[in-house]
Amino acid sequence: MDPLGPNPQPIDTRATPVASSNTVTRVAGQQAPHVHHIWLVTGPAGCGKSTVAQYLSESLNLPYLEGDEFHPRANIDKMANGIPLTDADRWDWLTLLREESLKKLASGADGVVLTCSALKRKYRDVIRVAPYFSHNVSLHFIYLHAPEAVLLERVGLRQGHYMGANMVRSQFEILEPPTAEETDVISIDVSGPIPGVLEVALIQAKIKMGAGV
Repeated sequence: MDPLGPNPQPIDTRATPVASSNTVTRVAGQQAPHVHHIWLVTGPAGCGKSTVAQYLSESLNLPYLEGDEFHPRANIDKMANGIPLTDADRWDWLTLLREESLKKLASGADGVVLTCSALKRKYRDVIRVAPYFSHNVSLHFIYLHAPEAVLLERVGLRQGHYMGANMVRSQFEILEPPTAEETDVISIDVSGPIPGVLEVALIQAKIKMGAGV
């Protein structure tokens, strides 16, 4: 079955290797290879991906990649005109985000925080290739969610962003919330005040880092 739509394209399993580190973490009295974490903040428009990602980046002292900035001009023009992106539109973009994250780690970053809506399971699977050749890399999705009405209101209040409120509906139409078998996902309800959301996200990230997974 084609992973991204009617035009068969093989999943690109090539990934930028992350240089091995001599840094080690002591777990249960034994030395284990130091783990480099990729934190991918996901969810529909209006859920606060950029806000949460920037907070994690600053709190954990990690570089931050805003996924929207890597869209080609054609994708931005489509979204600005209320035209939903197709699987084909997203393919190269998702691969680029994965590669840029690994490049940050290969250049010496201890981890990286990335934003990407990753609305479908197969989109998330493209990013999941990242640790394939680099076993000291651990990938985590932080899935932000709220009722559609809440996100519509928030997007409607944004100024100067190409993602309009009409795009929220199209995103919910294709949204595939992470399932229980996607064990690399941290799910956070963002319906409440943002300070609480930020606190939960940071606590969950620190728990994962402390566990070395």
